[in-house]
Amino acid sequence: MGRAFEYRKATKLKRWGNMARVFTKLGKQITIAVKEGGPDPDTNPRLRVLMQQSKKENMPKDNVERAIKKATSKEAADYKEIVYEGYGPYGIAMVVETATDNPTRTVANVRSYFNKYGGSLGTSGSLQFLFDHQCVFKITSKESIDPEELELELIDFGVDEIEYDEEENVLLIYGEFQSYSAIQKYLEEKGYEIHSAEFEWIPNDYKEVTNEQRTAVEKLLEKFEEDEDIQNVFHNMKA
Repeated sequence: MGRAFEYRKATKLKRWGNMARVFTKLGKQITIAVKEGGPDPDTNPRLRVLMQQSKKENMPKDNVERAIKKATSKEAADYKEIVYEGYGPYGIAMVVETATDNPTRTVANVRSYFNKYGGSLGTSGSLQFLFDHQCVFKITSKESIDPEELELELIDFGVDEIEYDEEENVLLIYGEFQSYSAIQKYLEEKGYEIHSAEFEWIPNDYKEVTNEQRTAVEKLLEKFEEDEDIQNVFHNMKA
């Protein structure tokens, strides 16, 4: 298996432990997508994929429609997507993605979590050299799809790697960050069923830790998980 796939399976990039958190996260992403590209999924590619993803996650249709309606109202919260970087306990590098209507509150919280659990918040861009920023598409796997042939077809569209996830019976397609639109367009035109399309920070290397150290790092990750402003946390702790 490739580096990206190993990281996804071993460290569980996204630590959203229950359905309510998934719905909250998707609701914010839908709101942001509508504000950026409008409420019509036919002309808004990001919204189109998010609506498909919401369906896969069993998010009620009313919730989706409410998020879209909320985004078009004058009273809608103006969410900003902000990325924070820092070191957790024992030098574990972390990239924290947030969507917030109050950046002052969010940065204060993120800094306090790092400090409380033995880490430190870094400056913007200080740790990004340790990660590759990639777009990741999850599509339905079928017997008629040959991953190697599909990978060859998509190389010219910026795809780096395709892996099969046996547990979910899906193909994970990893591509360059800037190739998101081209890859999505190709998959849609060819009729592939897209489960999700996201951006992820994949570490270039992994840091070994003891069981005791892992416990300390996981306490910080759990604290991040409790904060609704935080969408995703990526790190380089080895499984």
